Amino acid sequence: MKESAVVVGGVAIRYVEEGSGVPLLLVHGNMGSSRWFEKTMRVPGCRAVALDMPNFGGSGPFAGAADIDRYADAVAGFAEALRLERPLLLGHSLGGAVAISLAVRWPARWRGLVLADSAAPSGFSTPVERHPAIEAMRTDRAFLAKAIGAVVPAMRDEAFLETLVDDARRMAAPAWIGNAEALSRFDYGGRCGAYDGPVLVLWGRLDSIVTEAMAAETARAFGGARLEILEGVGHSAMAEAPGRFVDIVGGFARGLA
Repeated sequence: MKESAVVVGGVAIRYVEEGSGVPLLLVHGNMGSSRWFEKTMRVPGCRAVALDMPNFGGSGPFAGAADIDRYADAVAGFAEALRLERPLLLGHSLGGAVAISLAVRWPARWRGLVLADSAAPSGFSTPVERHPAIEAMRTDRAFLAKAIGAVVPAMRDEAFLETLVDDARRMAAPAWIGNAEALSRFDYGGRCGAYDGPVLVLWGRLDSIVTEAMAAETARAFGGARLEILEGVGHSAMAEAPGRFVDIVGGFARGLA
């Protein structure tokens, strides 16, 4: 797996890539990084590229407030910098909201869209009363580890969990509350019809963050979307069931070739 970096809009963006074929652009979720896709980079027939968005992992921070469209702008610039020609776009969790923004605003640039346990087009509201708990995750590693462990209930790799926790702690300090506020502001309801390409919505039955109703809302928002429910999996299939994840995404990608 190749690791590199590119500067987009004055921010250094770290990324990893593996394979060759159809470009597959992987966009991580909140408190995440490209590391979440570490076990799913080998997708047959695909050049998988996973970035750390600004504010996350090994990439530089944004100046100013976190915002879903700003993250999407950075991902769009990243795809241009790497000359990814009509990639298959996959977004997980907060990264799903980023992917929705990209698909709606630049519909011709993506050959397909996969939304894995994604925020719904109507956003994801976090009550202000939850902000102290988010701040506690930022400052208390044990509390953070427990929180991340709860969203990957089917994962049994403790060492990998520790690396995910370490990467989460690298998130820019303002983004902890800022990302929650950004998701609360996000609202693409009624706009998703602008993207008429193929869409696959994935949802884990054990997901404790995104509900089945949210996943169904996401699928309905895109006219031809298919909703696939993964039994025995929580919020993060790429970490909990990487083999199944690769099979599903690879099959979807082959259908677009």
